[in-house]
Amino acid sequence: MSKISPHAIIEDGATIGNDVEIGAYCFISSQATIGDGTKIEHGACIYGKTTIGKNNHIFSHAVIGSIPQDLKFGGEDVELVIGDNNRIREFTLFNPGTKGGGGKTIIGSHNLFMGYVHIGHDVIIGNHCILANAATLAGHVELGDYVVIGGMTPIHQFVHVGDYAMIAGASALAQDIPPYCMAEGNRAYIRGLNLTGLRRNIEREDIDELKSAYRDLFESGQALKESASELKERSTNLHVQSLCNFILKTKRGIPFERKNV
Repeated sequence: MSKISPHAIIEDGATIGNDVEIGAYCFISSQATIGDGTKIEHGACIYGKTTIGKNNHIFSHAVIGSIPQDLKFGGEDVELVIGDNNRIREFTLFNPGTKGGGGKTIIGSHNLFMGYVHIGHDVIIGNHCILANAATLAGHVELGDYVVIGGMTPIHQFVHVGDYAMIAGASALAQDIPPYCMAEGNRAYIRGLNLTGLRRNIEREDIDELKSAYRDLFESGQALKESASELKERSTNLHVQSLCNFILKTKRGIPFERKNV
């Protein structure tokens, strides 16, 4: 049975699941869908066509689904979709998509969004990601699974960050970061592999393969996409294949220190 404060404002048409908790002074729009077991703390607002999955915890004063901060937005039918088991902390701001980006912002499951995180329009986020306080994602950014973004770090629009990558706090990222890598700085560039994250999730043999691949790709002095193409042909390791494929597909480029050999 749901527990809804009499001081919450829930518009007619909203879909509320089982065992949902909605605190005082929350606002839930008529187009919103709230999944089973989700808890929304007092003062949080759920706007527009927003679908929230099961067992999420949305903390006080979060603003979820308010219109995009895009001057081209003209009131189109747009959407925000959030998966299951996410923790969305105080004063976060999540925007839906825009017509130019397909109309939808998509967030996966088991993510942690700390205070003041901003998720811009048309962003796509995978699963098991952590975004620390005041991390800011501009429009059309894509994060893979198990990505960590440090606090006070802005990410430029259209940037892609691969699985298991980490961006250090107080960085400023303007280019793509391949999976398994760690980047830091303003402007951020790759400093090495995200070994701490890899050791938590990936077998030692695969980490050794990635270490060898990293040397071939980023320390050989050869053109990066040329190295990735050659390595993809000779390696059968799935993680190395994923790393090479990301590099070959990048549109914004990969920021790393070129070696002179």
